[in-house]
Amino acid sequence: MITGKTQILGVIGDPVTHSLSPVMHNAALAELGADFVYVAFPIATAQLETAVAGLAAIGVSGFNVTIPHKQAIMPLLSKISAEAQAVGAVNTVWRTERGWAGTNTDVLGFVAPLQALRDWSQAQAVILGNGGAARAVVAGCAQLGLKGVSVVGRNPDRLQAFQLSWQGSPFQPPSVHPWEALPDLLPQADLVVNTTPIGMHPQVGATPLDEALLAGAKADAIAYDLIYTPSPTQFLSLASQHGLATIDGLEMLVQQGAAALKIWLQSSVPVDTMRQALKAHLGH
Repeated sequence: MITGKTQILGVIGDPVTHSLSPVMHNAALAELGADFVYVAFPIATAQLETAVAGLAAIGVSGFNVTIPHKQAIMPLLSKISAEAQAVGAVNTVWRTERGWAGTNTDVLGFVAPLQALRDWSQAQAVILGNGGAARAVVAGCAQLGLKGVSVVGRNPDRLQAFQLSWQGSPFQPPSVHPWEALPDLLPQADLVVNTTPIGMHPQVGATPLDEALLAGAKADAIAYDLIYTPSPTQFLSLASQHGLATIDGLEMLVQQGAAALKIWLQSSVPVDTMRQALKAHLGH
């Protein structure tokens, strides 16, 4: 029951209409009996500053941040956690007396499905993309103790800026490479992570890696797509056809979402309810 006292949580992004965050958060809120509702706010880059001020003005309690706002929102916050500063991206925001505060729960979410799979100390990772999501993956790989991390992108200037931005952080700077280097990098990679929006709704037929590239991947490599809808993405479908183990973004979504909800409610949350709500919605 939504009343005049119901508090608002949400997610901002562009695009964001595909987001499944409202499904899992509202399921958890209903089970807890909390008087909150979680909604998606489509916000264009040019409107970000106005929108963030507007969310404060209407009394929104907190919100998640997705593509393409995870870095752009940082100057608009009055306080940023040490982890988010180290990663250089924010995905969770909440109200304080002095304005909006932000942190990054994506690192925890990314690492969750990988931790128990193998010893990562001698492993190599290839990360596709160099945006805000890639930053959480680099930090997660460092947390797992990977031996080497290579970030691949299409824009040389952005790649160089990405690498330089890790200087002075507690994390080892990744090596950066142009997209053309993939045929040399993939045969060495134990983990291949797509952090780009390629393959996300509405371009569900697109893939960051074609069959020719995936044919050169290590036989026991893991392909991990941060995208969680459609499931599987075209990237993971092709990877599976070439014998790679696959992980989609569902568990990362659940774990980072649960961590955010704990911050907003200041209480424990039903993680399994969130997971099951998503699986039911997706028909898993």
